[in-house]
Amino acid sequence: MNKLIYRKLTFDIFSFFILFSLAITSIVWVVQGVNLLDIVSEQGHGLKVYFIYTSLNLPKIFSKLLIFTYFLTLFVILTRYDDNNEILVFWINGIKKITFINFIGKISLIFVLIQLFLNLILVPYTQNLKQTYLRSSSIEFFPNLIQEKRFSDVTRNLTIFVEENQKNGVFRGIYIKEKLNSDESKIVIASKGKLIKDDNNFNFKLYDGNITNIDSKGGISLKFKETTYKLSKISSKTRKESKLSETRSALLIYCLNKYIKFRKDTEIRCGEKNQFSIKDIYEEVFKRIIIPVYLIILSLISSLLILKPKESILQNYFKIFLFSVGFTLILFSELSYKFILSSIVIEFVILVLPIIFIFLFYGSLLIKSKFRMSYL
Repeated sequence: MNKLIYRKLTFDIFSFFILFSLAITSIVWVVQGVNLLDIVSEQGHGLKVYFIYTSLNLPKIFSKLLIFTYFLTLFVILTRYDDNNEILVFWINGIKKITFINFIGKISLIFVLIQLFLNLILVPYTQNLKQTYLRSSSIEFFPNLIQEKRFSDVTRNLTIFVEENQKNGVFRGIYIKEKLNSDESKIVIASKGKLIKDDNNFNFKLYDGNITNIDSKGGISLKFKETTYKLSKISSKTRKESKLSETRSALLIYCLNKYIKFRKDTEIRCGEKNQFSIKDIYEEVFKRIIIPVYLIILSLISSLLILKPKESILQNYFKIFLFSVGFTLILFSELSYKFILSSIVIEFVILVLPIIFIFLFYGSLLIKSKFRMSYL
């Protein structure tokens, strides 16, 4: 009988968590998707690229929201059990409150493992994958980036100006400036031209103009009647460097272990091409590994709901108080990494604080539930 009761509780928790997570993750994904429309409007990528790029953001969104959705799930389920007197089924069948709390703790360990998997493996992988995919994608909507009588920085190191964009696809009064390197650039002027798509890349077919190459020694100008200006090698505005959030956890942990004594240093750098400071790596590793532990603490806070006050008038205030404590703890956990760069004492306190909280709340539950060793 006890197995059936626990099975129903587990099903209620996981089903509510999945539905609530899908709902809130979808909302955040749509809002972020609107903000990322510049991939199409400003960078010229196609809708397929846009959809895949934004979809690869889902693991990150889900991971960020997990700590809140899990706390709210437990809070709602336990409140519902209490309000409907379903919680009495556990006590009637001889299940002790501390045993019930331990079961909730075991479930929270599953969510901790899920969060660690997301933080350490899946999220960095998908974040790196989406940026790599964007960098390698063709600029399908390139023509839409060129506007009349306006200097358009359509891609990296490339500026295009056209006097007129005719309905038949012909451009008139064309000015193109391409920066080849720090000391060399190319300027192309043509009376008219047309974009030609070839193998998913665009090239300019230009007529009646001249090409000027400029470097530190001067410039050389050549006239032409007809030429093709190749855009296949032109890179988009998409950044080439990887962010810290896109870097493999194994590399970050290796760097932190190598420079553990200098973990707060802003000058020492590590990672691929040494682009990250060891201080930033320390913060990132903390966020990926330590913050998930707060899920256990939040499960203990939610478990306090079964130890409601005797006076019914205080019960609602007690729930509000517990929810406020839990929500405050979520905010603190998300900001706690900022304190590890303070003094050694504060850093030590922040690192061991999750363990202190676990013992504190679990101890309170032991006392309130009139714990005996025979209950375990």
